[in-house]
Amino acid sequence: MKGAVSRDLHVAELRTAAQRLLDSGGRMQMVYAWNPPGDTAELRYVATPANAQTFEVWRCKLTQEPPSLATIWPLLGWYEREIMDLNGIRFRDHPEPNRLVLPQHVPPPLVPAGQDTGWMESSPNGSGIRTLPEVPTEDVQVLPFGPVRADVLESAEFTFLYTGEQILHYHPHLFFKHRGMEARFQGADAVRGTILAERVSAVGTVAHALAYCQAVEHAADCFVPSRACWLRVLLAELERVYNHLHYLGHLANTTTLKVGDAQGKLLEERAKQINTRLTGSRFLRSLLIPGGLRRDLTPKPWLGEKLEELRAETAKYVDHLENSDSHLDRLLTTGVLSPKVAFDQGATGPVQRASAADRDLRRDHPYAGYAELPLTIPTRPEGDAYARSRVRIEEIDASIAMMQRVLLLLPDGEIRAPCTPPPMAEGLGWTESPRGTLFYAVHFGPDARLARVKIKSPSFSNWRVFPFTVHDTNMMDYAINEASFGLTISGCAR
Repeated sequence: MKGAVSRDLHVAELRTAAQRLLDSGGRMQMVYAWNPPGDTAELRYVATPANAQTFEVWRCKLTQEPPSLATIWPLLGWYEREIMDLNGIRFRDHPEPNRLVLPQHVPPPLVPAGQDTGWMESSPNGSGIRTLPEVPTEDVQVLPFGPVRADVLESAEFTFLYTGEQILHYHPHLFFKHRGMEARFQGADAVRGTILAERVSAVGTVAHALAYCQAVEHAADCFVPSRACWLRVLLAELERVYNHLHYLGHLANTTTLKVGDAQGKLLEERAKQINTRLTGSRFLRSLLIPGGLRRDLTPKPWLGEKLEELRAETAKYVDHLENSDSHLDRLLTTGVLSPKVAFDQGATGPVQRASAADRDLRRDHPYAGYAELPLTIPTRPEGDAYARSRVRIEEIDASIAMMQRVLLLLPDGEIRAPCTPPPMAEGLGWTESPRGTLFYAVHFGPDARLARVKIKSPSFSNWRVFPFTVHDTNMMDYAINEASFGLTISGCAR
């Protein structure tokens, strides 16, 4: 696969390779299923070897039932369950074999014709029914909340087992609006795929489109012009800033700091107005395309001035937040995520960096123009809601500083190169989105149209982690804790 180092593994070698990756200090990213036309089904594992700037893709042909790797890499538990639901591939000895994405009665929709073997079945997950821990005493109450929630929140059902105000166990059920976005790419050409990628999660338009475009560009051996690379950085950081400002306003709302909520949303609006004036789109849509940009952007001096105004207003806003004791008291020590749980369960982005992890794809696996730009990576050791907010606050300032440097050094030249993937090409692309690591793996068929697209969303990873910060906490802190993670359900459910 272009964009990564490929390795062929036999099913019997998977557990040994996974353990070796863990022992060496590497990191597993995801696993997905791929059915090459006319060939045996495969599993593709994406991993990061220790101290390497290249990713590895393990290719494993399914000649027999694969073992679950979730006992070695717990973060793979949800990916394996997703494969069981959608592809009908059963994993031996999976610790959580119940359904994740689809309801119990729905058969796996992506089982190819002619691949009906003993280890691929229409109901690979046993009963498929979600299970909750046994209630130890009659004093424990069960509260199912959702899927319809107040305000304009996305659909989800959360089950709480609690006594008094103490949450003993928490179980999220998130996939009520699974849209089958990955399947929608099938049969599309490379350009149309960009339009779909922009709509996987509206608040991650640039991040999704950029990861997708880079996957296609790797598959096509396409060299993106320098000006387009730098402008992609500008767009990605504009998206990061308005996301983080929205986050701060929403977090203030959960601590009942209504003025803080209003001010944060006002700053978000001003950031989106900058987006509109520069590109014509509040969400920065219809700009990226495989090979570069659809059209050139000519930032005027006004952009640098507006960014500095936004930076100054944000600094005043943050100062007010930092001096509001009622706000800080609700964040400190709330929803603590330990570094070990963050690593084991696959936390990513600001959530991971707030739990002492110094990781960021913009620096560790540079793309677009990031390799030529100085980058500040804020981290915190505490792992609580306050740490997660501080990481985002510091990232806003770092993003504006980076955009100012882009405006100062932006090169002239072309903004698009030809990008036509050949038949059967494969590519891996990635970005550090406002919420964390985002991967796209693309596979083209014999007709040079998309045959398979896999999306690794940061919210899919962070929703997996989130319950570990809810168990044994207080009901009154739940909304604050959820807001501090900055999660989206559409990005998770896809």
